[in-house]
Amino acid sequence: MVAVYVRRPTVLGVIAVLCGGVGAARFLQLLASRVPTSEIVAIVNVGDDVEMHGLTICPDIDTIIYTLSGLHNDELGWGLRGETWRTMDALAELGGDTWFRLGDLDLATHLYRTARLRRGDTKTDITADLARQRGLDLRILPVTNDPLATMIDSDVGRLSFQEYFVRERHSVAARAVTYDGHAAATPEVREALESAERIIIAPSNPILSIAPLLAVDGVRDALERRRDVVSAISPLIGGRAVKGPADHLMSELGYRPDALGVAQYYASFCSQLVIDRADENLADEVRDVCGSVAICGTLMSEPQQAAELLAAMGL
Repeated sequence: MVAVYVRRPTVLGVIAVLCGGVGAARFLQLLASRVPTSEIVAIVNVGDDVEMHGLTICPDIDTIIYTLSGLHNDELGWGLRGETWRTMDALAELGGDTWFRLGDLDLATHLYRTARLRRGDTKTDITADLARQRGLDLRILPVTNDPLATMIDSDVGRLSFQEYFVRERHSVAARAVTYDGHAAATPEVREALESAERIIIAPSNPILSIAPLLAVDGVRDALERRRDVVSAISPLIGGRAVKGPADHLMSELGYRPDALGVAQYYASFCSQLVIDRADENLADEVRDVCGSVAICGTLMSEPQQAAELLAAMGL
């Protein structure tokens, strides 16, 4: 768990955060400890959304809602705390496909979302209601209401995100990643990107979590126009991902698997990169690419480093 800080008044204005999954959820949790939640807008990736067993599942949205409401299953790293698995166990006995496991409590979220989507409601409206029902007052915005799918061309064929990440446990080599669909940013997302005083790219996987956001019409252009207010936190420390495949995936696709590689990937729309002290030797090169670099501890699970990260970003 990150440290809990006393919230202080701020004159920073609205902060828009581009979000993937767990890393973004933890950063939002940290940010909400210092900034009024009314000033935070989370713009969330939906490229890893999936339909399983007839249900629409939005893993990044759910991870953020569960984490911020204190319900996240920290032991598993996904889903809800206190889960049971009777439905999946019964499905397995019937011979059903259970590689993507859904807990009994988690199923309620997906049943609720799917029923509303079939009635014609949007992911934007459904997400807002799910957040309110969990006691949250910050805005959590799916980047688009249109279909969007992150696809991985791998050594074992073309895989959806969840097939790559969960079924194959990101153990197969990736050859290319594409973002399928003709998706446009929602009006709420466009307004947030145009009006925010600051835009922060959370420490999420650049290729699997942030690039799907950039593939949505209206997002990259807005970031490039407002590059001077965009900062990012490198998810790589000493060339390694804290969690997940960001390091080896970047290497497989021809990018440097370190903080400088992140800077180069974000260069056209990011004017500051926050890097860990373990990468201080790259600071001058990162500065040449982005224009500004901040150096601090970035491991949010460590209270002192979490405090340093907020201070380095002027929060």
